[in-house]
Amino acid sequence: MRRAARAITKIYDKALEPSGLKSTQFAALMHIKSNGPLNISALSKIMVLDRTTLVRNIKPLVEAGFIENTTTPDPRERQVNITENGRQVINLALPYWREVQKKMAHKVGKEDLTSLERIVTVLEGLIFDNIEAAI
Repeated sequence: MRRAARAITKIYDKALEPSGLKSTQFAALMHIKSNGPLNISALSKIMVLDRTTLVRNIKPLVEAGFIENTTTPDPRERQVNITENGRQVINLALPYWREVQKKMAHKVGKEDLTSLERIVTVLEGLIFDNIEAAI
């Protein structure tokens, strides 16, 4: 499982290299663009990442000016929103993302890729369940 996750990450990271984004950063930008502005807790749930990992992943996006912190009524809450530069880098990365998606479907096969997506969804569900009870 870990080998598969690492292989998939490497494939997508390599494909996105010309955009300057890692696959996790691209995913974060897409989720923020689609659902934002979002607080870190909501984004971490959507991405199925713990908050610490998410904060580490989005820090370079803030530094690059692709996302920005926005104010909320609760001063303890951190909220992020995509910037115009973030929208531009998504537009730059999207063709690379689509191309690797096509290659994956071709190499793995659409049916197996669909099965893999189903399996990942089940595995993500284990995160929110009591994992020991599920195994």
